[in-house]
Amino acid sequence: GYVGSEDRRAFYLRPRILELGHAYMTSSPLASSSQPVLDRVSDVVRESCSMAILDGDEILYIARSSTRDRIMSIDLGLGSRLPAHCTSMGRVLLAGLPADELRAYLARVRLIAYTNRTVTSTAKLEQVIDGVRRNGYAIVDQELEIGLRSLAIPVRDHVGRSAAAINVGVQASRVPTSDLEARVLPELRAAAHELAMLLSV
Repeated sequence: GYVGSEDRRAFYLRPRILELGHAYMTSSPLASSSQPVLDRVSDVVRESCSMAILDGDEILYIARSSTRDRIMSIDLGLGSRLPAHCTSMGRVLLAGLPADELRAYLARVRLIAYTNRTVTSTAKLEQVIDGVRRNGYAIVDQELEIGLRSLAIPVRDHVGRSAAAINVGVQASRVPTSDLEARVLPELRAAAHELAMLLSV
């Protein structure tokens, strides 16, 4: 029941395929345990807070706590995908890759310019990712969408690998980068530490 066909030559996915995605989201320990943590961060900072994993060259949203204010023109929900190269969670997850995997990604990825701020040079992106690795967090300022600024940090598993990333997205006109670092970063770090503890159980 997952696939349909009118002529037995061309096939299409049927709505039942969504059961597979829902089953993954609800059975993943990280996704299920993260929701109350994301809700708390969102309540404290009064901004949307999300979690994603790296899936190929994209990030896949596995949990989200939204505010009433809509920031992005894209409607983000569980299962949404965005490019890794110009998103804060994507850059955090790329920074956590082994060197050979990151090289392979940089060699194959097509760096699409979503705005006039998007990094489209492979060499520049590599420098940015190096900075993310050193700092332990990523800030992306209107590279995916004008008016959207976000900060992300990794959620590490029991051996220190980046199992996922969490972020907070804000309206660039309302929240300066300095405020993200001073007010939001400590909350995300506390949340990531709590989630890392859950992963180690």
